[in-house]
Amino acid sequence: MSPTPPARRLRLGMPRRVFSQILLMQLAIAAGVVVLATGLFLAPLSDQLDDQAMRRALAVAQTTAAVPQIAEDLRRTPPSVDGPVQQAAERIRKASGAEYVVVMDLRGTRWSHTEPQEVGGHVSTDPSEALAGRDVMEIDNGTLGRSARGKVPLRDGDGRIVGAVSVGIEYDSVRARLIHAIPGLFAYAGGALAVGALAAWLISRRVQRQTRDLAFSDISALLSEREAMLHGIREGVVALDRAGRVRLLNDEAQRLLGIGEEAVGRSPDEALGEGRTSDVLAGRVTGTDLVAVRGQRVLVVNRMPTDDGGAVATLRDRTELEQLGRELDSTHGLIDALRAQDHEHANRMHTLLGLLELEMYDDAVDFVDEVVGDHRATAEQVTEKIGDPLLAALLVGKATVAAERGVALWISDGTRLPDRLIDRAGW
Repeated sequence: MSPTPPARRLRLGMPRRVFSQILLMQLAIAAGVVVLATGLFLAPLSDQLDDQAMRRALAVAQTTAAVPQIAEDLRRTPPSVDGPVQQAAERIRKASGAEYVVVMDLRGTRWSHTEPQEVGGHVSTDPSEALAGRDVMEIDNGTLGRSARGKVPLRDGDGRIVGAVSVGIEYDSVRARLIHAIPGLFAYAGGALAVGALAAWLISRRVQRQTRDLAFSDISALLSEREAMLHGIREGVVALDRAGRVRLLNDEAQRLLGIGEEAVGRSPDEALGEGRTSDVLAGRVTGTDLVAVRGQRVLVVNRMPTDDGGAVATLRDRTELEQLGRELDSTHGLIDALRAQDHEHANRMHTLLGLLELEMYDDAVDFVDEVVGDHRATAEQVTEKIGDPLLAALLVGKATVAAERGVALWISDGTRLPDRLIDRAGW
């Protein structure tokens, strides 16, 4: 009985497909941007709300201190729950919605307060700056808790400081405004995140179609294999984009065309100059196995369009093919000459053997003299007019083939080749 296979482990990590990876990365980026933007908005919002509350408290304090009757009542009446200062301060507090409106004298004694039992007592915070004639805005803790506070000096009709006015805006109301704004902010953030997620999905779907749902590792392997294949084959490959610019050149194409990597991004006319080669690569001349000349090379070009509107052209060096063909023809000619000479030599040996067996010795001698004379005459005729020994030997061999086939081969009297040949590779 075969053993039970082990349970498959759950592998966590990034998915392999490009679509899934890009979608997850874009969602993470969109979520990060939304969170960052929300945080950047909330941080100054809290400070702005604090500043608005402090400015409101300062404005109420300035309005209170601008009432001349309060300064007059502060000087002529004692601090009292039923006093005119307390009553005026409470009216202003209720009308403005402030948490408290405290009027104090130069010693810091309260003439008004939200809680009547605090009237006549000493203020809980330092009033020295306001009594010195400076306006104060702050967030501080007092007897009524944390509040946004504004303090201003209280002046009489002659402009002398006779006390100060302190107004507080309940801090909880500021925090409530901030908390009240957060749901709306989160709604906008959620909407932005939803739009970002939809855009990420659409982009990922497009990338999926473009990459045919391959994994990044598969794409990397394909690119590596393509580079190895393009630079390893013995045919030139030129890839062009939809605008007709060179997108890729392998090593063989650079060698055959005599250009380098600087041609990438340029049109064939710019890289090679005007001519048939550029026309074939650009698609202005169509067909299969088109012949083009580049320098000393004869190239065979085939161009095939691609799905993206570009094209791929392959180049073969026809010069090397023709050279190989000529070398093969020369080899075949040499083989034919050797075969003909061997056949002729065998026939003559059989003739000579027959004459010797018939004891026709004189005829045998005459036959040998005739054969040697014919070869000598042919060789002398060739060497007199052909100065290159290799070419002369070739013609002597051709004469042997001609004699075997019953064809007379002779050299014209006007033939003269006193010099040696320069290129013998194409024989």
